[in-house]
Amino acid sequence: MATITFYPLGNADCCLIKTDSNKKILFDFANKKNPADKDDKRIDLLTAVRKDIGWPNIKEIDILAITHGDDDHVCGICDAFHLESRSDCQSDDHIKFKELWIPANLLTEVGAKDHTRVIRQEARHRFKNGSGIRVFSRPDALDQWCRDNEIDLESRKHLITDAGRLAPGWNLDKEGIEFFVHSPFAHRQDDGLIDRNGNCLVMQAVIRSGYRDTRFLITADSISENWQEIVRITRAHGNDDRLAWDLLKIPHHCSYLSMSDEIGERETKPTPEFKWLLEQGNDRGTLVSTSKPIPAESESLPPHVETFRTYKKAAEKINGRIYVTMEHPTKANPNRLRFDVTGAGLVPPQNTSAAIIPAVVSTNAPRNG
Repeated sequence: MATITFYPLGNADCCLIKTDSNKKILFDFANKKNPADKDDKRIDLLTAVRKDIGWPNIKEIDILAITHGDDDHVCGICDAFHLESRSDCQSDDHIKFKELWIPANLLTEVGAKDHTRVIRQEARHRFKNGSGIRVFSRPDALDQWCRDNEIDLESRKHLITDAGRLAPGWNLDKEGIEFFVHSPFAHRQDDGLIDRNGNCLVMQAVIRSGYRDTRFLITADSISENWQEIVRITRAHGNDDRLAWDLLKIPHHCSYLSMSDEIGERETKPTPEFKWLLEQGNDRGTLVSTSKPIPAESESLPPHVETFRTYKKAAEKINGRIYVTMEHPTKANPNRLRFDVTGAGLVPPQNTSAAIIPAVVSTNAPRNG
């Protein structure tokens, strides 16, 4: 059975996808728990992920996808994973991964520090060796970086996938999953500025179980400007179905900046493009905020209650559910948020703190294929 698992990490991300064919894909890894703080309710991510992949019998995953290089998406990488570029990260206690997925700007970024530098160096090592990596987008900055490092870019073209394409090697019939790439765009990465959120990985994963396809929008920390471009380009190419969703990971820890340039007084008013995106949810769709608990009043940092109210209304319109990782199953004792992906669609956890919208009879058939 296929599953999608989110972890309670505060304002940080990690999501594990397991397919019917037993493929394991991990998007981001941010082990932010402070073991010295007994009141820290965040999960011990390394212990949890090990258990969920079948450790110690299974010590390897298929894909480690890093949506962007911010610390809340890469913290603890060296402690957790076998890195070809570092001998101190190659013990039997480190999880191996067959392929690393990154946005191109992570490879070319200058001045990266701490955990970001660790994963950047691993990406550079694999790209120079010509294996074990997939880079998304081909900006001019990548051409220049290859020239500076005496790498023939043409010999690495098979490692690069642009927006608007499927990630190669992943087939619905064989692996039970495919990934349609929405971001990053090459032209957004050549202004010399480090814009990780605007150039993060955004994908639609389609997961097949039985004869049914479940659509999962993986959104990272994408910002409003990026969504305007994604929606315009996707619709211009007649690919509306590539922004349909049964499960939407709310971007950027429920920050208003993914939805609009303004937070709003009571509710965040989305841009026309983001409003359209929210309307693409299938009947009884699910939204997940990978964030701290939603505050009762307005706060400067995410999650923003004004924005959450807008998402909640979007859930109501499709008879759906909305979850917050640090509130599931309770605020006092958050734990994994795991969905089964079955021939009947997305099955929510039984012990739930979701804002459940009363179901109504719908004549709309689920999207398939």
